[in-house]
Amino acid sequence: MKLTEMVPNVPVTKFKRTKILVTIGPSCNSYEVIYDMIKAGANILRLNFSHGENEERLQQIKWIRKASQEYGKPVAILQDLQGPKIRLGDFDGIINVQTGQSVAFKYKTDYEQTGLIPTQYDLSKKVKRGERLYLYDGKVRTTVTSVKDGIVHAHVENDGILIKRKGINLPDTDFGGDIITEKDKKDVVFGSTQDFDYVALSFVQTADDIRQLKKMLRNLGSKAKVMTKFETGVAVQHMEEIVQESDAICIARGDLAVEVPLESVPVIQRQLIELGKRYATPTIIATQMMLSMVDQPEPTRAEVSDVATGVILGADSLWLSDETTIGKYPVEAVKVMKRIILYTQENIEAGKPLPFESGSNQEAISEAVLNLANMVNATAIVAETKSGATALEIASRRPARPIIAVTSDPRVAQQMALIYGTKSYVRPDSKYAASRLTDWLEEKKVLKKGDVIVTASGKYPGVVGTTDTIKVRVLE
Repeated sequence: MKLTEMVPNVPVTKFKRTKILVTIGPSCNSYEVIYDMIKAGANILRLNFSHGENEERLQQIKWIRKASQEYGKPVAILQDLQGPKIRLGDFDGIINVQTGQSVAFKYKTDYEQTGLIPTQYDLSKKVKRGERLYLYDGKVRTTVTSVKDGIVHAHVENDGILIKRKGINLPDTDFGGDIITEKDKKDVVFGSTQDFDYVALSFVQTADDIRQLKKMLRNLGSKAKVMTKFETGVAVQHMEEIVQESDAICIARGDLAVEVPLESVPVIQRQLIELGKRYATPTIIATQMMLSMVDQPEPTRAEVSDVATGVILGADSLWLSDETTIGKYPVEAVKVMKRIILYTQENIEAGKPLPFESGSNQEAISEAVLNLANMVNATAIVAETKSGATALEIASRRPARPIIAVTSDPRVAQQMALIYGTKSYVRPDSKYAASRLTDWLEEKKVLKKGDVIVTASGKYPGVVGTTDTIKVRVLE
């Protein structure tokens, strides 16, 4: 993205603080719909690498960047890696299973010839006796009784059916760092040559998985940040270290609810959001936020409450998947979600983080900025930032007023599209960058005469980690 030359005609007081992530799919696979979703409120656009071909993604990236430039707001593009494809293999019809029955699985076998249920991943190399093995998104639950000669034997715990290619969950299994598959590695190489801002890692178990992907990205010269998807029981056991290591996290409630007791998911969601605020790691809530809008023009009342709860808890972003990929109302889903976000933030203040304890200069400056903004009843906070760290630190405190971030790096401006309450603009490095931007925003009627602005900046514009100056300005 070039300098931010256009600006949506939205007053700063109407900026939504919780952001919206949309997934690109058949229902929105055109420039016009992508533009309309960005205009409606989409901030992050996700390309799911479990489906589709690279040629199609190249076109989608071009559409996204063109729409971003034409509408006048930086947006982030997320490359979502498939991760280990732990699914049943191919077989005809359905397989009926009953409580107490013994079943056996083998990698890429022929069910008709062997009577063994085929899998797309060699489970025999990872699972152990006594571990749980859940099939068809948890509809059929089994326990491993033995592993021998590449065959996994299991005891069925409830009646059900098995259908080809349905997912398998292994809540007790340690994959020992074998999370990034060969397909993922090829996709990361492809992604390093494209305009991705974030790369999402699926089925993470420990912080080492994240460090491995970060090393790959560095070696490829990619500046993309790593988003961790919490969807395994093992990851929950290591949540604090994973949150600290991640650049962003996604609470993937679908797979997670199969791996842990489903009643624990709302509690885990809250814990992860609080850790995200503590460590300034952006958090995203995913799965079935407004699933009924796949077929209906408005969400259920429970879904409205779910979206509002995400805002109240202080999530950085909310995730739409089927609603925009295969739904009949992709643009309407974004519009409705934005309406819920705006109404909620205007009537209930987002939860604050726990007190910070590290005592770093950056944290102290962020605290001072917020205290001063409250004292002078500022309209907005303007943060000059090279890396995005200043805006991220301020946003982690969940201020009730918007953050206007100005950076000279288009990549940073795009990555900040994910961050709570932050609106980013691209401007050249200058000791006057903040004042020039606010003057321009006043001309564009985003700000108005008499607005009070608190600015965080540094005496060395464009140098990372030099924020050391706080100013108060009244627009004239």
